[in-house]
Amino acid sequence: MIIYVMENINFDHLIFILSALVLVSIIIARLSNNLGVPFLVLFILIGMAAGSEGPVGIDFDNYPLTKLISYVCLAIILFSGGIDTNWKSVKKVILPASLLATAGVLITALAVGLFVHYYLGFSFMESFLLGAIVSSTDSAAVFSVLRAKHLKIKGESGSLIELESGSNDPMAIFLTMGIIAFIAVPDTGAGDILLLFVMQMGIGAVAGFLSGHLLIYGMNKFNFGNSGFYPVLTLTIIFLTFSLTNTLGGSGFLAVYIAGLVAGNYAFVHKKSTMRFLDGLAWLSQITLFLTLGLLVFPSKLLGVIVPGVIISLVLMFIGRPLGVVLSLLGSKFNLREQLFISWGGLKGAVPIVLATIPFTYGIPLSESIFNLVFFIVFMSALLQGWSLPAVARLLKLDEKSASQIKSPLEMDDSPGLNNGLFDFFVADNSISAGKSLMDLELPEGSLVVLIQRGDNYVVPSGKSVLQAGDLVIVLGNKHRTAEISRLFSALS
Repeated sequence: MIIYVMENINFDHLIFILSALVLVSIIIARLSNNLGVPFLVLFILIGMAAGSEGPVGIDFDNYPLTKLISYVCLAIILFSGGIDTNWKSVKKVILPASLLATAGVLITALAVGLFVHYYLGFSFMESFLLGAIVSSTDSAAVFSVLRAKHLKIKGESGSLIELESGSNDPMAIFLTMGIIAFIAVPDTGAGDILLLFVMQMGIGAVAGFLSGHLLIYGMNKFNFGNSGFYPVLTLTIIFLTFSLTNTLGGSGFLAVYIAGLVAGNYAFVHKKSTMRFLDGLAWLSQITLFLTLGLLVFPSKLLGVIVPGVIISLVLMFIGRPLGVVLSLLGSKFNLREQLFISWGGLKGAVPIVLATIPFTYGIPLSESIFNLVFFIVFMSALLQGWSLPAVARLLKLDEKSASQIKSPLEMDDSPGLNNGLFDFFVADNSISAGKSLMDLELPEGSLVVLIQRGDNYVVPSGKSVLQAGDLVIVLGNKHRTAEISRLFSALS
């Protein structure tokens, strides 16, 4: 166990500085919202400004503490991303997402590694180590860009990117640790590396599935007198799942994402209030995570990697990632426009930077150069790809208006014993319901429109109320008949 000696720290000053950094991050994020700058870029820049070479001058180069903070934050972000993911939308893309999360990551790592070897003259192992570290799509970055910008993608390419980003970290970790093992311990055999891969994927998937069902059972079985205990139980299960899975040799990242995915698609007590709690905690985790990673960087050391960093970033964006996507999705139903979007949606974020700190602990040659290059590549990806992703979706004609821009003012606890619930439906432009009055709308028996939200106004419905495209309709109805109701408001194919 690592013991940090903190006798000389003024905790009042520490708490003030940390609170101020978070507050500044929130204010700047709000002020820059209309500019479209990805939040993670802003948080990293604020961290760098607060670091040892910035105006604030916080001296921070603690890699073990950074790893601990990153793991805690990523566990929360991944679980929150999983619980917000609709299983019905992602189950159709399990196979292509799995191929992209494994073969796609490997192909990207090999392509980038090969280029780095001939461009920078690194050894093959050091080059492929860099390629492996930056090969995966980062879930924190993807969830931040897609959901913060309310970006809804036509078809299944958006679901594919979300599922891939939540499940491809084990492959990147496996490649990174495998290459480090080959460099640090030359006697490492291929069998050891294969076993590592099987354990990471297998134990992670099983642990996540079981933990998700354990959470559902606990939430519905325990009758807490205070509703505040339910989010606490959820948070406890997240960290138990993550730590126990890692201890057993599996991927804690994969486990918490699958646990969230399982839990999010079942009914449990106080589900909506728990999800609100997780949403706020996930944003705090993103701020904390990227501020910490920004603090870790010395801007002066990035000056020497600007040129190679830009070139490698462009190779990754325009050759490595597209090659991985095209080869992984051969024979799939995704067309050229969708594959282009999936290629551009391969955002880099926290995980590559965290992985780039590992070579330091093993004394790997060129560790500092690799870390600085990785940080610059992540920054380039977040700035270029993250900023332009909505524009690329529009250019490829894959974007559609998202109902998530409108928040429902009504809630009903989604307890498993209830057959009825409140459901939100977005009236599409060419749906059956657009332009019709409620009395002419053939809702399933037992269904009732209780409220219509039109922009910033609420309409108390009557039989003569005419629905307009863009309305958010809140319906009280049977859980088993939501598909019938949804067809009335969805766009006609």
